[in-house]
Amino acid sequence: MTTETIWRRTIGNGTTQDIFSLVIGDCEVGNQDGGEVSSTKTVDCAEPHDAEVYAASYLAEGDFPGDAVIQEQATNDCYAEYSTFMGVEYDDSVYDFSWYYPTEGSWAEGDREVLFTGRSPVKGDNDACLSIAL
Repeated sequence: MTTETIWRRTIGNGTTQDIFSLVIGDCEVGNQDGGEVSSTKTVDCAEPHDAEVYAASYLAEGDFPGDAVIQEQATNDCYAEYSTFMGVEYDDSVYDFSWYYPTEGSWAEGDREVLFTGRSPVKGDNDACLSIAL
C-alpha cells in the first residue's frame, strides 16, 4: 500500500476504491459488516461519512501470526493512536474504531499494514470529518 495521495472522483454515494489503495485521511461511506473485504466506498471528508482512516501500523515480518495476534496488536495500536487523531481519549469519545488487517492470503503477497478507522457507532452519524475537535 502506498502513502501517496490518490486522486479520485466522488460520484453519488461514493467512489468504489480498492482496499489496498486507502491512505490515512480517506473517508468511507457504508459500514463494513466484518469479514474479508476487497473494496470500499470513499467520499470527500467534507461530505457525510461513516469512517475515516486515521492511522496505520505495520506487523513484523515472518510467518502469518494468525488473526488473534493481529487483532491484539491492532487493538493496542488503535488505542495508542486514537487520542492523537480525535483529540480525546477513546473512553471519552462518542466514536468507535475498527481496522483493516492482512488476511493469510494478502500476507503471502507481502501485506503487513493495519489501517485504523475512526467511525460512528451509528451509520451515517458523521456529519463532517472525524478529525474536528470534539
